[in-house]
Amino acid sequence: MPAAAPIASTDAPPAISLKLLPAALVVTSAIPLFGFEERLVGYPWLLIGLVVAYFVDRELMRDLGIIAAGLIVVSTVSVKADISWPNFFLLGFVLSLAVAVPFVLDRFVFRRRVIRFPWRGGQKWQPWEKSYLFAVPFLGWLILPFYFIQSGSYQNWPAVSEFSEVLRLFIGVNAVGIWDELFFICTVYVLLLRHFPVLTANILQAIVFVSFLWELGYQAWAPLMTIPFALLQGWIFHRTKSLTYVIIVHLLFDLVVFLAIVHAHNPGVFSFFLIESPGS
Repeated sequence: MPAAAPIASTDAPPAISLKLLPAALVVTSAIPLFGFEERLVGYPWLLIGLVVAYFVDRELMRDLGIIAAGLIVVSTVSVKADISWPNFFLLGFVLSLAVAVPFVLDRFVFRRRVIRFPWRGGQKWQPWEKSYLFAVPFLGWLILPFYFIQSGSYQNWPAVSEFSEVLRLFIGVNAVGIWDELFFICTVYVLLLRHFPVLTANILQAIVFVSFLWELGYQAWAPLMTIPFALLQGWIFHRTKSLTYVIIVHLLFDLVVFLAIVHAHNPGVFSFFLIESPGS
């Protein structure tokens, strides 16, 4: 007899379920927490989401609780771009803690291995992956200077001229970019993916991602960029299973971010952008 065809998995989470309500409450708490910096609104909002999750699904409550722990840690400080030495080290410590706390909860409290950092995807990069690495900085070169200068959002980052300031800005921009992938993708997205289809989990993580970036300084019409970017990062990670690749993509983008901010604050420093600095 011919071998039986494999049975399709029935474990795929449904697109719409009661789980969506508490998950939406938890992730949208990032809007008041980061978008408006209203902790007195964000914390009760977050708590309501966890309470609802308790009655809907206990495993979901655990995963949302891990996400909530990370959100609370981040919310204890302002993530606005401030490269003064005290804030430089404080923010670095807090963001590191926001990744470490969920990891410890997952690995040592709940005795699981859901949160991982897969540096190698286990497969060769496809042609589209290689091409995308060239497309990202090119698109950044086209869009970012126009965004920062026309919206005035470059003023959300400090003007830098001294070598120490330039170095701290460069390190800060790139360090936060790496952290974004460790927290929003390898933590928030991966935990949500246990309960929701890829598209739903990706949209939910993007809400947190974009809210954080808003407080960081990507304001005005930045969500027209940051929403697609957050969704693409989640989708690419799902396709490649490679943290290394999504970090490289992010760092290429952030390199242009850094150059565009320096360009906007310092007329005449870079002449390769299409739009001139204010005051040129």
